[in-house]
Amino acid sequence: MVTQYVRIPRDRIGVLIGHNGIVKENIEKKSDSRIEVDSTEGEVYIEGIEGGDPLKVLRVADVINAIGRGFSPENAFLLLDDESLLFDVISIAHLTPKTLKRIKGRVIGRNGRTRRVIEDITGVKISVYGKSIGIIGYPHQAIAAHDAIEMLINGSPHSAVYSFLEKKRMAEERDFFVDDKRR
Repeated sequence: MVTQYVRIPRDRIGVLIGHNGIVKENIEKKSDSRIEVDSTEGEVYIEGIEGGDPLKVLRVADVINAIGRGFSPENAFLLLDDESLLFDVISIAHLTPKTLKRIKGRVIGRNGRTRRVIEDITGVKISVYGKSIGIIGYPHQAIAAHDAIEMLINGSPHSAVYSFLEKKRMAEERDFFVDDKRR
């Protein structure tokens, strides 16, 4: 039997549990697991049910961490539905409060535009929460989004980041077209 402990921010416990416990219940059903939540400490105990799929139980930690990093339950559930998806977290905890606010603003953009552009071009889901930036996507998508966000953190102009992402997308489409012709 697989058991895990995960810690999430206390202000995200309500999202994890959901209205009348529906989110927690759905995670348990989809993953053959039992989840106990200590809402005072933010600790989550995950235990696999006898005869259940141990790999799904291991993915529950990613789902709970994603919810803890600001993702909606619907987006976090994608990790249970497709084992090829990755959950990546970029820590920005090392930044001063002033710099943290500025970097979060650069990644989100005016009215969420920058985050939306990165999501649209790469096909990932992004959450900027607290002192971290979370990414859910397929490996090649998550890597491109991660690189773009690192560029923004390091001060690259938005136009350079958008250009980088467009070049990545065009290269990916070209590679797909070449692979498709070979079949």
